[in-house]
Amino acid sequence: MNPAESHRLQLTRRHFLGRSATGLGVAALASLLGPAGSLVGADTAGRGFHFAPRARRVIWLTQAGAPSQLDLFDHKPGLKARFKEELPDSVRGGQRLTGMTSGQKNFPIAPSPFAFRRHGRGGAWFSEILPCTAGVADELCVIRSLHTEAINHDPAMTFLQTGSQVAGRPSLGSWLSYGLGSVNENLPAFVVMISRPSGPTNAQPLHERMWGAGFLPSVHQGVRFSPGRDPVLFLSDPPGITGQRRRGMLDDLGALNRMKFEDYQDPEIQTRIAQYELAYRMQAAVPDLADLSKEPKSTFELYGPESTKPGTFAANCILARRLAERDVRFIQLYHRGWDQHDNLPSGIRSQCHDTDQPSSALIQDLRQRGLLEDTLVIWGGEFGRTVFSQGQLSETNFGRDHHPRCYSVWMAGGGVRGGLVHGETDDFSYNVVRDPVHVHDLNATILHCLGLDHQRLTFRHQGRDYRLTDIHGNVVKPLLG
Repeated sequence: MNPAESHRLQLTRRHFLGRSATGLGVAALASLLGPAGSLVGADTAGRGFHFAPRARRVIWLTQAGAPSQLDLFDHKPGLKARFKEELPDSVRGGQRLTGMTSGQKNFPIAPSPFAFRRHGRGGAWFSEILPCTAGVADELCVIRSLHTEAINHDPAMTFLQTGSQVAGRPSLGSWLSYGLGSVNENLPAFVVMISRPSGPTNAQPLHERMWGAGFLPSVHQGVRFSPGRDPVLFLSDPPGITGQRRRGMLDDLGALNRMKFEDYQDPEIQTRIAQYELAYRMQAAVPDLADLSKEPKSTFELYGPESTKPGTFAANCILARRLAERDVRFIQLYHRGWDQHDNLPSGIRSQCHDTDQPSSALIQDLRQRGLLEDTLVIWGGEFGRTVFSQGQLSETNFGRDHHPRCYSVWMAGGGVRGGLVHGETDDFSYNVVRDPVHVHDLNATILHCLGLDHQRLTFRHQGRDYRLTDIHGNVVKPLLG
């Protein structure tokens, strides 16, 4: 077909309802719509569920920089006797290395210096530096066999978020916004917060495209919240601008944009109108959301001493719970600083100090409020770390390089089985030996918990249908409750 004709037909299908400003068609549509503009039988104004969901929302505790599975979840006691031994070539099997260790003359085994204990009815192993997380073991589904394709941070984080190592695809939160829409008309469907580590560390940069909408309409991109009582930049009215005047400006601007839409039929014009209106409604909703002064003292005691400091991981976890209470669809917390190529024992202790108690507290807080059952919480990074030391190895100090072949994450809440340990790695935590889970499988399972079939959630762009999992991925059914 002629490309221009194809584009015209696609535009006509996509915007048929938007162009039908009057007439019987609109009246019929209105009879099908609920108060929030959602189709009857659907949860939101989006495309709707493919089947009954177990979760209504997701909180993704993204640990940027790649936490070491060997020092947190994947206990390998046999390595103690192999301290400083060379990693057998048969284990590495010619797998690629980063440029940071490819020039090393040897690859000495570095056992974890931390003690491990079993916890919960599933007997999951947890490191001594995760005592609070271990305390909610019965709520957690620990996946020890996750594997990915990228070996460096940016492509690996991009792959985890979007299903592609190449930038430009929509992120998971954007796919959920597109597929299910927003329940709360006064807040975005997709909110992002970033915390900085409290101790000195190597914090990899995070680019805004990680929570971008890619080729989806930009209304579906994540909205970043900054620390403090005014978390959204330029949301508040400047001095001299009243609410009434702001409303009048938006009405006039909306009228001009609608005129342009009639001329060009560009869907981004409609998105712009919707975003201006959302920002206006957020002016009332966001300050109340960000005001933690109404939280009781017991909340801050639960989340730990850092929770009173705006911008910390602990404070962001409290905000995540408040967003979940307000039915925000996808809440993503990034905590940077897990990239421990050296000084790992002290560095990972510091990271766990920042994240262990708040992560556990979030699970407990959601559970006691009756929200955990339909909130899917995920904790993990973009890949794992090597069993061999990067650089010099001593009994008290070493580093670990990037390792995409196996690593650990945990999930809790909406739709997954608590107290479960899934998958197994070899004696060196280097290769998966049982029940592998690919990143595409993880994303397919997350979508499944929210009532979406990853093979059917598609968007046509440049002549082909795209999906989060590309042409791969399978739901990991043993994880489901």
